[in-house]
Amino acid sequence: MKIFEANISYQVSVFLKEKLINVTSFESANQKMFDVCGIKYFFDNNDDFKSLILLITNTNKDLVAEPDREEYGDFQTNADLANKVAKYLSTKGISPKLVIEPTCGKGNFIIASLNNFKEIQTIIGIEIYKPYVWETKFNILDFFLLNSDSNKPEIKIIHSSVFDFDFQEISKQFQSEDLLVIGNPPWVTNSKLGSLNSTNQPKKNNFKNQNGLDAITGKGNFDIAEYITIMLLDAFQTHNGFLSLLVKNSVVKNIVFEQKIKKYQIKEIEKYCIDSKKEFNVSVEASLLYCKLNSKPTFECKEFDFYSVESKLKFGWLNSKFVSNIDNYLETSQVDNICPFVWRQGIKHDCTAIMELERVNSHFVNNLSQDIRIEEDLVFGFLKSSDLKNIVIEKTRKHTIVTQKKVGQETNYIKELYPQTYEYLNNNLNRFMDRKSSIYNGKPKFSIFGIGDYSFKPYKVAISGLYKTYHFTLVLPQNKKPVMLDDTCYFIGFEKIEYAVYSIILLNSKITEEFLRSITFPDAKRVFTKDLLMRLDLLKLAQLITRQEIDEQIILLNNKYTLNVDFSKWAGFLDEMKPEKDKQMTIFD
Repeated sequence: MKIFEANISYQVSVFLKEKLINVTSFESANQKMFDVCGIKYFFDNNDDFKSLILLITNTNKDLVAEPDREEYGDFQTNADLANKVAKYLSTKGISPKLVIEPTCGKGNFIIASLNNFKEIQTIIGIEIYKPYVWETKFNILDFFLLNSDSNKPEIKIIHSSVFDFDFQEISKQFQSEDLLVIGNPPWVTNSKLGSLNSTNQPKKNNFKNQNGLDAITGKGNFDIAEYITIMLLDAFQTHNGFLSLLVKNSVVKNIVFEQKIKKYQIKEIEKYCIDSKKEFNVSVEASLLYCKLNSKPTFECKEFDFYSVESKLKFGWLNSKFVSNIDNYLETSQVDNICPFVWRQGIKHDCTAIMELERVNSHFVNNLSQDIRIEEDLVFGFLKSSDLKNIVIEKTRKHTIVTQKKVGQETNYIKELYPQTYEYLNNNLNRFMDRKSSIYNGKPKFSIFGIGDYSFKPYKVAISGLYKTYHFTLVLPQNKKPVMLDDTCYFIGFEKIEYAVYSIILLNSKITEEFLRSITFPDAKRVFTKDLLMRLDLLKLAQLITRQEIDEQIILLNNKYTLNVDFSKWAGFLDEMKPEKDKQMTIFD
């Protein structure tokens, strides 16, 4: 049976019908409910009370089924998992007086807390979805009807958005009580909520203080759970107690990463990996984040398996470096410095249907399966992350139109020099105008990003930013033109093939792979980023890897791909990587 779209047990239905049917005011009803289950203000107003009485007298009335809320990141914690979390926390000696559940949903964490913590005096649950508010209240009532001798704290279930709720006020009100913040905030990003036109999201602000372009192009996107966790840390970090939330792995990583700057008063930061497919039937890497509040800040996190509590690894800050595996990092840390070459991201055009082409005989076909006949000059071979499977790529399956040589360049020249290309692009102008990213606002027609002199280097060494593969690919020119990469790829470019070959040998070495494994997070949306790749000191790698190993790899590449590269330019390659001051010193030696 459902009441107010909330599930209600037979036991609770009978209780409400027997105990409230003759009650005349919601104030009296609230007192009765408080006496039985500790909930203050079970009914917010007289209308709620009267509506409930009307509904429970008609048990055949089954209201509208609960809507699918997964699109909002609403993955309700099952009762078994909630109970396992609370039980494990109790084995760590946690016995809170105050329990706060910031997004309590159907109340499973509250019930688990009542089951496992016997000294609770106050419980505060916040939930924006009114049917869940009711269901939580019904579930708490059901618990106390079955466990009438249990400790009965004062319980407040508040109908509010977590973003509007004043946690600072709660912090001031309960300054001395040992507390536990527990729950499962929404697993959704702010941009996803925006696309759904949801009203349940933070006020617009750049809470990570990204610079303008980063905030516009995606780094400003963040998980709602991360925002909520930071809200809670801001409010309760100086209180005696603990925080324990089910969140995506990326949230745990980001909290530990930001700890270097924020210095939240937390320690014993721990991550307990859960099986999200089993618990929530979703393919998301998630964990239980745990930390002790009101402590001297620490900057590393221990990772465990939730079910076996088996220790897996430690990640976090080691001096000034952020790493994914502290123990393994120590073995390869000597290559962690600054890359002498600048890693670049590929082209961003956000108009795949028009800009990406395949060659068919003497013409091209776009992603709309339209035959396209345009000049060749602005068409270049094109690679995506999924293409970077081989060590060397000499031919591409796709092509792209490159409308600019640098960001912001006027594109009117296309009309004069390449009339067929211009006609094709202009006929599809509406698709360019429909691009959602604000980076194109006020820019010339057919603008692209991630373009510059570096894009036109003939030889490139590239890696996918998305895949969990730790190998680099040598990209050779195609038809005497440089090959372009999309914005999911990162690359360094060279004028000389020898420099590119030397680089790929260094980057595909065992020590590079081990180092990258120690600083990357395989469950990240982008395993590799420019910031990570810029930590690869190729000059140091050149000193660590033996001449014999480099010679052997050159021979292998020459034999397989007919590159005709030798060791003659090695000294120049090393000199190219030296800092300017070292080069100047060499001149005067």
